[in-house]
Amino acid sequence: MRRIVRRSVRAILLDEQDRLVLIKQVKPCQAPYWTTPGGGLESTAASLEAALRRELREELGAEADRFAQVFLFTMPNGEGVSVRHFFACRLLRMDEDARTGQELADPSRGGYQLDRVMIDNLPAVDLKPDALKEFIAANEKALLSV
Repeated sequence: MRRIVRRSVRAILLDEQDRLVLIKQVKPCQAPYWTTPGGGLESTAASLEAALRRELREELGAEADRFAQVFLFTMPNGEGVSVRHFFACRLLRMDEDARTGQELADPSRGGYQLDRVMIDNLPAVDLKPDALKEFIAANEKALLSV
């Protein structure tokens, strides 16, 4: 069994119009791609949900509710594996001016643009990881019921 070298939490965040709230990452010399908001799990986090709430405040200036863990994704990472915990949740409010974080302060890391995408339009975006994109498409009705 390989050890877990990184754990993260991410949100399949839906707004009031049932659109996915995503981050479009634009980096020099790369095609743009989309990710769900979230980030690394810190050792001081009280829970996975608490860590995700913090990430949503930092990356989006957002608050959400109705958290339900729905997907787990594991991939090789160096000498071990990286585990991502995905939660479906609903956006309550968002203030883009309240966004903070290292990725926003360092222009060399590229752009982090907020984007809202209908699940029907998901085939048109390069959402990472691919397994998450497949999961969302296969479970649209269940996710929209969160």
